[in-house]
Amino acid sequence: MGIPEGETKPEEQRLGPVLRRRDQVQPGTTDQRLLDTEGDSEWVHTDPWRVMRIQSEFVEGFGALAELPSAISVFGSARTKSDSPEYEAGVRIGRALVEAGFAVITGGGPGAMEAANKGAREAKGVSVGLGIELPFEQGLNPHVDIGVNFRYFFVRKTMFVKYAQGFVVLPGGLGTLDELFEALTLVQTRKVTRFPIVLFGTEYWKGLVDWLRDSVVAGGKASERDLLLFHVTDDVDEAVALVTKETGK
Repeated sequence: MGIPEGETKPEEQRLGPVLRRRDQVQPGTTDQRLLDTEGDSEWVHTDPWRVMRIQSEFVEGFGALAELPSAISVFGSARTKSDSPEYEAGVRIGRALVEAGFAVITGGGPGAMEAANKGAREAKGVSVGLGIELPFEQGLNPHVDIGVNFRYFFVRKTMFVKYAQGFVVLPGGLGTLDELFEALTLVQTRKVTRFPIVLFGTEYWKGLVDWLRDSVVAGGKASERDLLLFHVTDDVDEAVALVTKETGK
């Protein structure tokens, strides 16, 4: 999630609603400063104010998304190339979800996220992007119609879950895996009403599914029924059918 190899310090940085450019770009992120335990005891005096900032992010997110129609969150890599089959699949998924009556929510970045937003916009649906402050600024992609930028990952992830009726997960990296396993954990522990989780790309997800079955479940760290918390497919129509069936639309 840091600056990709070979890249330099960004010329533009968004810290929540604040824009900084050139010499005013600050190192690190708000999450990093919150979790950093080094330094003097000044944090004792500043953390109460951070609570207010966190509260404000929840208020802004709830206010922006409260009137969304039924929606599906689509996750995937920011590094997916625009000329790749995965990108095209993301466009088709975004379009098909809108045609099935859903709004589309993504992380608002490039790659697979941009693809799903593009498909939703082309189908004249509601295209939502929930951005995050990162050391290497990506910004919201041009296909987002409703965009909210967050400082804190945990606030952003709350929005992904609260305003979606299901997840479609395209091939992705650590951020995608984080979002996937948080959703699985919330469903498994019944912290949320069960909703469908669809992994798109059987070849990509095969190793993970095999590991869950042959190591996690076989080792007694999860139950066999936990493997039923998600579906795996290569078919766009099947992915949409699965979320449509389980959400009752």
